Amino acid sequence: MNVIIGIPAYNEEKNIGSIILKLKKITDTILVCNDGSSDLTKEISEEMGAIVINHDKNLGYGASIRSLFLKAKDLDSDIFITFDGDGQHDEKDIEKMIDIMKQKNADIVIGSRFLSQNKDIPKYRKAGIKAITSLTNISIKTKLSDSQSGFRAYNKKAVESTIPSEQGMSVSTEILIKADREGLKIIEIPINISYEGETSTHNPVSHGASVMVGTMKFISIEHPLIFYGIPGLVLLSIGLFFGVWTLQIFEQTRAITTNIALIGIGTTIIGVMLIVTSLILFSLVTVVRQKN
Repeated sequence: MNVIIGIPAYNEEKNIGSIILKLKKITDTILVCNDGSSDLTKEISEEMGAIVINHDKNLGYGASIRSLFLKAKDLDSDIFITFDGDGQHDEKDIEKMIDIMKQKNADIVIGSRFLSQNKDIPKYRKAGIKAITSLTNISIKTKLSDSQSGFRAYNKKAVESTIPSEQGMSVSTEILIKADREGLKIIEIPINISYEGETSTHNPVSHGASVMVGTMKFISIEHPLIFYGIPGLVLLSIGLFFGVWTLQIFEQTRAITTNIALIGIGTTIIGVMLIVTSLILFSLVTVVRQKN
């Protein structure tokens, strides 16, 4: 079985060598996407025998995952594992992922931080991940506990059908939405994780906001009638209510209450715009999918 492990890496010279050494006990085919690092990530990875994919400049986590997916597909992987390069994941969980994938006939196995007793997860990170996961669960059938975990296993079908296009941190959500659309079986298993030293290079606020915006973007494209249509109907209903109220007041007093009238007009216009947007986007998405 051709097992390939892919590591997205940006300035990870402190961790990358020891990670590759540990992963070599599992497979000889280790990919490292050096995402424009300014340190010795590339040199150490090459010295350790990894296949290094180089980005001339820092393109983002999503771009690294895409490059790793494409390389894994070219190398005809049977199982492709994505493993973060910051030293937080435990390589011992990989064998468990592979075994579960075989036993459950799963297409994607996600290592969840919330199915095990990971008590050292920072509270702000835990809250952010759960909020984004709740948003992601709106758009997929399989309800997950950790949609943002970068520790995952993909079989051949999943690698070929979920290659991402997103360059930012919301790539994890994009892959799940694509997998759900393809009817792939997704399961989660508990994993161990360490946050010692706080290895993340991202500001937690900007990181969380970026993922949230990206997640909402994918949901709006995947389910435009729900994302735009339902708020549009709510606003249109509010607008009509205030519009009728304005007419009733005018009938009784022959005077227009400006504030009520403006609320009615404004919410009606916005509601109609959202409904029209949902219909147009739904039609476009449907046409594009039919052509593909």
